[in-house]
Amino acid sequence: MMDWTDTWCRQFHRLLTRRALLYTEMVHANAVIHGDRDRLLGFAAVEHPIALQLGGSDPATLAQAARIAADRGFDEINLNVGCPSDRVQSGAFGACLMAQPALVAECIGEMQSAVDVPVTVKHRIGIDDQDSERDLHVFVGAVAAAGCQTFVVHARKAWLQGLSPKDNRDVPPLDYARVYRLKAEFPELSIVLNGGLDDVAAARSHLTYVDGVMFGRLAYHQPWTLAAVDRLYFGADCDPRRDEVLAGVLALTETMRRDGVPLARLTRHILGLFHGEPGARQWRRILTEGAHHADAGPELVERAARACLPRAA
Repeated sequence: MMDWTDTWCRQFHRLLTRRALLYTEMVHANAVIHGDRDRLLGFAAVEHPIALQLGGSDPATLAQAARIAADRGFDEINLNVGCPSDRVQSGAFGACLMAQPALVAECIGEMQSAVDVPVTVKHRIGIDDQDSERDLHVFVGAVAAAGCQTFVVHARKAWLQGLSPKDNRDVPPLDYARVYRLKAEFPELSIVLNGGLDDVAAARSHLTYVDGVMFGRLAYHQPWTLAAVDRLYFGADCDPRRDEVLAGVLALTETMRRDGVPLARLTRHILGLFHGEPGARQWRRILTEGAHHADAGPELVERAARACLPRAA
């Protein structure tokens, strides 16, 4: 998610699930080629498996960016064809590309030729008035013919005119059944369901019809839900405990202090760790008020945790 899932967010989430595939925020291919690669593409070894999500619409540029990312060790390259923001539309990429399946297929073909890791696509079920089931199947068929085997499908259409990016996450109705039918039409493809999934355990029911599920806002705002992922989806024996996760968070803050990284770069991602537990409000208040001080470090996190950890462990 743009401006959300940076390396500190991902390192925190990796304390909760060791097995789930983590995605970066979307990075434009031009930024990868011309920008600060250490900042844009940097990640810690613990973040594996990790996918880089690219934005763009020029096949050669995307291929070059994919090659750079693969050389840096990313496990998957994902092309975003689902973001409806005005900024993305003005750059002629994101969800508006669903109207150009041939171009997306060309992009995927060039990217796949450039790297050995999987190249995948994330998209909507439709855009504006181009949202029939046939339109969706034409899009997926064209991109699959170029070699793409995995499609992450946000089960809402996107209104590119008339709705804000925020409204596009909630207003268009979810249509999981359409994604199920897409899988039935293309059984050889891996279809991953995204959109509106608000319960990690309940989401397993979708696996009767599709190959995987992706969590977005739920994972960010209620990160503790990720603690059950390895047990529910990957056969782990038990969930991590909150005190174990907190110990990992404290170790991460020590690394940040050593490297001169402000604590506020992490605290915004961990505010939801005790969501719904006694003391959660005090946890959030202490972190929010204290993280921006120059000397903020592990001691602040420990103090915030005292309000809730004994009851939540």
